[in-house]
Amino acid sequence: MTVPSNPSVVKVSHLQFGWPNHPPLIPNLSFELKAGEKIFISGPSGCGKSTLLNLLSGVIKPNRGEIWIHNRPLHELGNSEKDQLRGEEMGFIFQQFNLIPYLSAADNILLPTYLYPKRKLAAMKQYGSTAAAVDSLLKMLGLPASVIDQPAHRLSIGQQQRIAAARAFIGSPSIVIADEPTSALDWNNQALLMDLFLGLANEHQTALMMVSHDERLSTRFDQKRSFAELVGS
Repeated sequence: MTVPSNPSVVKVSHLQFGWPNHPPLIPNLSFELKAGEKIFISGPSGCGKSTLLNLLSGVIKPNRGEIWIHNRPLHELGNSEKDQLRGEEMGFIFQQFNLIPYLSAADNILLPTYLYPKRKLAAMKQYGSTAAAVDSLLKMLGLPASVIDQPAHRLSIGQQQRIAAARAFIGSPSIVIADEPTSALDWNNQALLMDLFLGLANEHQTALMMVSHDERLSTRFDQKRSFAELVGS
């Protein structure tokens, strides 16, 4: 196994992907993302942004090329190894949040720490306990302590979005991937939530990759790339 000479949180080399009997959706993709860097990828709905995120998280396999996550090559890992790497090193913020509706806000936030000991130990090291980690994240995201015990389905859309962000960042994953995370909000709330996302990324020195059709959100990212430019189409 050849280790890249300049390790990155994410390293992609000559990636190609296309669905069967269709032209390549991603003809030729190479890029790097280092700790603490933030990349914004823009493009219209349906262009393949979510497919790219599924490739980077190891959910689907490329036709050719290599993906390295935290110095580990996805193409050399089995499914269980990819699941563990994804859970330990990646946090996700989805367009539909994907919270478990009957669990409390606290349990939704803590879900990665229940499943992955590395995330739990990281949260305890940073905050002293997982409960303190939840309290700190709620404060950073502007949520009142009263939401801790509320089931997710009773929270407002904005509160659910913040809970999803806290879940993604808890336990210091090395990268957080956000797929259209502000699409359900008006512009003022989108800008506020972006401030919170970027504040968390800076606090944790987390690499942040966000895909969105709304280019107004891109101004504070280190890299801004269109999907077409990024994938070489």
